[in-house]
Amino acid sequence: MGKVATAEVLRFMTDCLKAAGAASKAAEQQAELLIQADRMGHPSHGLNRLEMYINDILSGACHPNNEPKVLKENASTAWVDASNVLGATASHFAMDIAIKKAKETGVGWVTVKGSNHNGMAGFWAQKAADKGLIGMAFTNTSPLLAPTRSKQSALGTNPLSVVAPASQGESFYLDMATTAVAVGKIEMQRRKGEPIPHGWAQGPDGRETTDAELAFKTSCLMPLGGGEKTSGYKGFGLSAMVELFCGISSGSNYGHHVRSWSHSGAGGPANLGHCFIAVNPECFAPGFGDRLTDSIQHWRQLEPTDPNLPVLAPGDKEKKAAKETMERGTVSYVKQQIDSSAALAERLKVKPMEVIEN
Repeated sequence: MGKVATAEVLRFMTDCLKAAGAASKAAEQQAELLIQADRMGHPSHGLNRLEMYINDILSGACHPNNEPKVLKENASTAWVDASNVLGATASHFAMDIAIKKAKETGVGWVTVKGSNHNGMAGFWAQKAADKGLIGMAFTNTSPLLAPTRSKQSALGTNPLSVVAPASQGESFYLDMATTAVAVGKIEMQRRKGEPIPHGWAQGPDGRETTDAELAFKTSCLMPLGGGEKTSGYKGFGLSAMVELFCGISSGSNYGHHVRSWSHSGAGGPANLGHCFIAVNPECFAPGFGDRLTDSIQHWRQLEPTDPNLPVLAPGDKEKKAAKETMERGTVSYVKQQIDSSAALAERLKVKPMEVIEN
């Protein structure tokens, strides 16, 4: 593992995006999205993804300096064309609209077409929660989910996120893929040269595999819940629901029409769909924050099955990781990531990351 100062990683990612052609603001927003995933203990969506965004810009599949625009709106809803900008640019634009409408009417619901991968879904729901709102974010992704009874992928990992502010400094934070895991976790196992756990993915014969390389090449992730006997059809249904909110509602590519990204490079514009929702809890029963805090603190106090593993409330793991990262001031990366980042720096002619400790 190599340790790198958090500020240095942010500098490196910003420099790389700018060298590829992104304007300063777009590069900074995308880099901040990526480093937040590393801060919160989700390396699959951090530096791990940087080169894929770079390749999209260099190939012309993404145009980072375009401007998103509103195609249609009313008091509580909007339909946005991202104009093929980076996912962070499109998502800031759309969630800002949802927040404004929620402040005015109680609810803001915005769908986006023509976008690109927008990283960790929780980042966008948190943006609304920071304004005192319940935030929700959904996005479709390249088809990697194999529905129950299928040997082929037909839907994306299609993550969903809900973040809500509570009293006493507490908050509810849910960010999850509708597959057993995000494909980035399989990418990380490949980087480390380690097998994947049972229940993550299937091989070309439709059976479960623990071979990370085979799982990645087959690109058939198990739905949340696993096989049919363990209720995998529920994960399939959740992924389909996200597609309803995103690709189908926004008029972007959807399901089997979405390009492959992590496996075959750009191959043309992604035209992904997003959905951002902001809801003002003050429109409902008073005391929302106190009841949410009461629930969160009750969950933590439940008797654990293993005394060494206390019960966690949604978001506790991420908050703990972020706190530890802030205190250390560094992020750790596997050797393969350090090496690939050095190669990317050479390719783009930017200053490489300064590694503190290998």
